[in-house]
Amino acid sequence: MGKMAQAPNPAFRLLDDADDQGGARVRRVGGLTFWAETLAFRTVAAREFRDVTDQVAGVVRRSGVSQGWVGVFSKHTTAAVVLNENEPLLLQDMGAMLERLSAAAGIYQHNDLSRRVGEMEPDECANGHAHCQHLLLSSSQEIPIADGRMDLGRWQRIFLLELDRSRDRQLVVQVFGA
Repeated sequence: MGKMAQAPNPAFRLLDDADDQGGARVRRVGGLTFWAETLAFRTVAAREFRDVTDQVAGVVRRSGVSQGWVGVFSKHTTAAVVLNENEPLLLQDMGAMLERLSAAAGIYQHNDLSRRVGEMEPDECANGHAHCQHLLLSSSQEIPIADGRMDLGRWQRIFLLELDRSRDRQLVVQVFGA
């Protein structure tokens, strides 16, 4: 028996063209809003903690959601999303800890580009350490929204954590709520 074609779900509709929402992807269902934006960054170096809290807060503001959740997702296997305090000495300590756990100068099978299988970028580099460090971290974080603002703790900030080298990076920020 053949597959039946599925009609689009009439409960979902695109609010406006993407250009009308400043590049955001928006859906409204009942009283709920699903809002997504992709933020682009150029990182500087390995173990750079880029504070993206204000940019994520801007997405939450633009969404108009007053109660709900915001998710922040890194589209990369060598760049993580973490929550922590933005204190320079602590950030140095955390970067040093990652280096101790998975040193850039270590020996990684992944770094032997002559033996690698699968697709590689033209500028592929030895970055086994960055993948191993990412294994200890997370690709995403979820933060509650209350009264139209992220309900972060007093010292909490959202970081894009570069683990590899200077790169173009993207974070998908999705807001869900009413």
